[in-house]
Amino acid sequence: MSKAASSLPRTIGAHAVLLTYTAIALFPVTVIVVNSFKSRNAIFRSPLSLPTSETFDLIGYTTVMAQGDFFLYFQNSLIVTVASLFFVLLFGAMAAFALSEYRFKGNTMMGLYLALGIMIPIRLGTVAILQLMVASGLVNTLTALILVYTAQGLPLAVFILSEFMKQVSDDLKNAGRIDGLSEYRIFFRLVLPLVRPAMATVAVFTMIPIWNDLWFPLILAPSEATKTVTLGAQVFIGQFVTNWNAVLAALSLAILPVLILYFFFSRQLIRGITSGAVK
Repeated sequence: MSKAASSLPRTIGAHAVLLTYTAIALFPVTVIVVNSFKSRNAIFRSPLSLPTSETFDLIGYTTVMAQGDFFLYFQNSLIVTVASLFFVLLFGAMAAFALSEYRFKGNTMMGLYLALGIMIPIRLGTVAILQLMVASGLVNTLTALILVYTAQGLPLAVFILSEFMKQVSDDLKNAGRIDGLSEYRIFFRLVLPLVRPAMATVAVFTMIPIWNDLWFPLILAPSEATKTVTLGAQVFIGQFVTNWNAVLAALSLAILPVLILYFFFSRQLIRGITSGAVK
């Protein structure tokens, strides 16, 4: 039996597992999007069926646009996510460059200390974070969310980027120093372009938890002017009556930025993941 034939069952099994996982992951998203285009009765009568000419209804989307300030919620989520991503990538890349490039006393311990942030959920410090924001006068501001999400994303960013930056050729960096480049120019002009796949990976893994988070917006920024998309969707959920058409429509619209991000960064994301796997 040839080597290719012997590996065929293993390949089929691996693809079967991946396809099963993909189906499980996409099922709830598909149900949400499909039911957002159906009438309320059709949602409960046949939640798994596709919209027909009789059940098709855009009442959920019209309600979202008419009630609540959905565009403001969307704008707040966009500002918080983009600003947090910028600071996570910038400071994370700088810290990773310092840890991977310079050898100093406590270098390893510093890396391990930052890695603790991956293992310890930031929500355990919610009470202390809330007290700090109240004392700083940052409650009900987007700045509070940006600071928290930046702190939340930095440990993973440093952990991933430092491993990739160790692979950047020392000869390239030393050549830059010989040519008179400062450390900042070496970092921005030589190192960062070579770790773009890793940056895309960090961006996706950081963006999704921030965009989908309900915990910190509910605690730190619950006012109408600072609500995010996930928190704004709660407007349609009442104690006794829930407008499921509007809820599903709001959630469907909230999915769009994640899909757009993946569409633009999918190639870099895959390269980053596979490079880390074979490192």
